Amino acid sequence: MALKTASEYLDSLRRLNMTVYMFGEKIDNFVDHPIIRPSINSVAKSYELALDERYSDLMTAESSITGETVNRFCHLHQSTGDLVRKVKMQRLMGQKTAACFQRCVGMDAINAIDSVTFEMDRKLGTEYHRRFRSYVKYIQENDLVVDGAMTDPKGDRSLRPSQQADPDLYLRVVRENSDGIVVRGAKAHQTGAINSHEICVMPTMAMTGEDRDYAVSFALPSDAPGIIYIYGRQSCDTRKLEGTGIDVGNARYGGQEALVIFEDVFVPWERVFMCREYEFSGALVERFAGYHRQSYGGCKVGVGDVLIGAAAVMADFNGTAKASHVKDKIIEMIHLNETLYSCGIACSSQGFPTPSGTYLIDLLLANVCKQNVTRYPYEIARLAEDIAGGLMVTMPSEKDLRHPQIGPYIEKYLKGVASVPTEHRMRMLRLVENLTLGCAAVGYRTESMHGAGSPQAQRVMISRQANLEHKKKLARVIAGIDPED
Repeated sequence: MALKTASEYLDSLRRLNMTVYMFGEKIDNFVDHPIIRPSINSVAKSYELALDERYSDLMTAESSITGETVNRFCHLHQSTGDLVRKVKMQRLMGQKTAACFQRCVGMDAINAIDSVTFEMDRKLGTEYHRRFRSYVKYIQENDLVVDGAMTDPKGDRSLRPSQQADPDLYLRVVRENSDGIVVRGAKAHQTGAINSHEICVMPTMAMTGEDRDYAVSFALPSDAPGIIYIYGRQSCDTRKLEGTGIDVGNARYGGQEALVIFEDVFVPWERVFMCREYEFSGALVERFAGYHRQSYGGCKVGVGDVLIGAAAVMADFNGTAKASHVKDKIIEMIHLNETLYSCGIACSSQGFPTPSGTYLIDLLLANVCKQNVTRYPYEIARLAEDIAGGLMVTMPSEKDLRHPQIGPYIEKYLKGVASVPTEHRMRMLRLVENLTLGCAAVGYRTESMHGAGSPQAQRVMISRQANLEHKKKLARVIAGIDPED
């Protein structure tokens, strides 16, 4: 079975025996929990769209391993066309969910690990790449959701992993034998981890010889013994427990993050893709980060499309759509959003094959893309809030609207344009609130800052990739200081 249905995906989650905690309580049925279910709906949308022939070119691909049609989220990029379609797919998913759909991290992880394991084997004579290709074949044939787990808690940022007072603040190998390795530690901010079938772990930074125990990459079923999930809080998350629709904002979809604990977890050798080869950890981090920074040129743009649309509808509902300054603000939102998309397409179209055959994006342009993402969504959100108006954060609840005594007052005094039902205006205001301040802000505004690395991480990579010496040479030649080549 190369492509699952959304229903089959939900059934597959129900079969997992995961240890999940939220609000200090163990959650036995996480699939139907009202706080968690919207994030599961977002992932399920990737299965639904893959079977819709209108979107098959974006949502599916021909596997380079099996030759079968697979979900693009499980695919190894084989051309610049694949890289471009990835960004277009992510924009589509953002448009359909207005939330984080959570499969991007795993897709970016498998593509990064594929090329690095190939180069490790070629230099060291290891067999990591064979193991990894076998693993990719498995996730493709079963259409699995993979959580790409890179970020460690990190403790004291001024100290390297091996220098921490608590050695477990970076995930590490604690022992090994002929059967495999045992790891201990945690991965933080794990997008969609509880909605995943597999956890694919990578080192979080370039390691030195002293940090070799922390240079580890592997994959395990998400319900492997010793893995514990602690669900992350989001702003306004308990609104989902109220049983109402308006106040949630996004009526069906959402995102998800978790702290994932590895408490002496056993990993068989067949699932180990790096074990103390610290000299390759930096390349793995760099490539994964590049792929994931490319991703933001698609997913954030799709959510941005929804936010721009919501702002324009609010202008209609408020009776301000014809005001020149409102028109100008919406134009600015579109300009910023399409600039992000342009960066995602640019770094994809300038991609190139690695020795394994898997295509890598242009790393400089991918980092430029993510650097813009740390800024533009904030301005898009600010403009949306400006157009929506202050009622977005002072409006009474849906229960007040439904109340027999006070509901008629809300209907009367929160009316905008006379032809628009007050409830419609309230629903759109809550959607803007959700995207800019509430649960979806985790997957749009705030995550735009820290997801795929903080702004400084991109600036470091931009400095490395920019080839400043070449630019200096160009200037010296034009100025007549150096001879022309």
